[in-house]
Amino acid sequence: MDPKAFVRLSIGSLGLRDPIAASRSSKTEIDAPSSSWMCEIRLRGFPVQTTSIPFITSPESATPDPQNIASCFYLEESNLKALLAPRRFHTSMAYLDVSVFKSRQGFHCGISSKKQQIGTFKLKVSREWGEGKPVLLHSGWVDISKNKQESAKLAVELHLIVKLDPDPRYVFQFEDETTLSPQIVQLQGSIKQPIFSCKFSRDRRAPLLDPVNNYWKSSSGGSDQEIERRERKGWKVMIHDLSGSAVAAAFMTTPFVPSTGCDRVARSNPGAWLIVRPDACGPESWQPWGKLEAWRERGLRDSICCRFHLLPEGGQDGGLLVSEMLISADKGGEFFIDTDRQTLAATPLPSPQSSGDFASVGPVVGGFVMNCRVQGEGKHSKPLVQLAMRHVTCVEDAAIFMALAAAVDLSIEACRPFSRKSRWGTNRHSF
Repeated sequence: MDPKAFVRLSIGSLGLRDPIAASRSSKTEIDAPSSSWMCEIRLRGFPVQTTSIPFITSPESATPDPQNIASCFYLEESNLKALLAPRRFHTSMAYLDVSVFKSRQGFHCGISSKKQQIGTFKLKVSREWGEGKPVLLHSGWVDISKNKQESAKLAVELHLIVKLDPDPRYVFQFEDETTLSPQIVQLQGSIKQPIFSCKFSRDRRAPLLDPVNNYWKSSSGGSDQEIERRERKGWKVMIHDLSGSAVAAAFMTTPFVPSTGCDRVARSNPGAWLIVRPDACGPESWQPWGKLEAWRERGLRDSICCRFHLLPEGGQDGGLLVSEMLISADKGGEFFIDTDRQTLAATPLPSPQSSGDFASVGPVVGGFVMNCRVQGEGKHSKPLVQLAMRHVTCVEDAAIFMALAAAVDLSIEACRPFSRKSRWGTNRHSF
């Protein structure tokens, strides 16, 4: 498998200080405690990223943690070409722009409607960005005072580290909807190379002797439509390699059922999948790898919340939370595992050392592991999956993430309100 070139642009070790005040005493003249400090990070063609900045009141020698990553952009070849291409009526080159703002804490939950721009750090995009080599673009303190003549009154310095690291990825796509048991291909430019096949099935009534502790139980009789109105269970996805051997699977272990008094799967009782891989101890046996829970969040626009735990070896409960995020029920969206972008996890995110243990190998510590783009409910979804090359040492490593991606995609449909009829036609699918 040949990876696709990606570059990771990271901005971290953020901090602010007043060098004049810091040189006199530990008390700053900028009144940091009563102010909040934040920055907006811009790169042409990407959404603006916003993050807070700590104000440093300790002695001048103190510097922020160099391992603290505040923002990341992932650039592929097309992004770099667009950034380096001249634009009519604009400067010939694009810039990374870090604008710093201060706002006074008001009476509205600590948020003020007004913000004062303190200064801006700019870094020009150059051709070295596309050379595929690790590059330290900036490291240290820089004066960002808007008016240098007034620096005696308000001298502000920003500390940041800006780095480029190669971060190659494998890109895969399901060639059709997951429920249609599609092939999974690797995308290499215009070339599609078959890598896996995906077999979807569901069995609500017959007991299914699955190797993982017989999770499947027989359900009560009744028509498919009657059962569908009460619960969704028995869904299974098997991932096979080109030889036909099963190399990963996703089993629905907790049915998706409507919560009491409503017709949706609620946070209080989420549906769940067990993601498994073959156990080397014997044929037809499986080793639990991860657990994916999903439910429907109500709001102005409904969302599907997906929460993924990495399970300890040999375990089926507990585990370490590595991703939790919302996906639009209508438009779909992105599920990802990324230690730099994750904001909802309750604990720090680790990184693997083999299939299922996201190891920090190579120049990037932690960072991007995988993402999966899916469509909303009722849409023709063909999941697109990207995997960090450093986490894939063999085909089986990629397969386990394909099973996870399939479970995320199917969760969109599994969390559909029970009052709505499924878009699945009885003649279109064979279960």
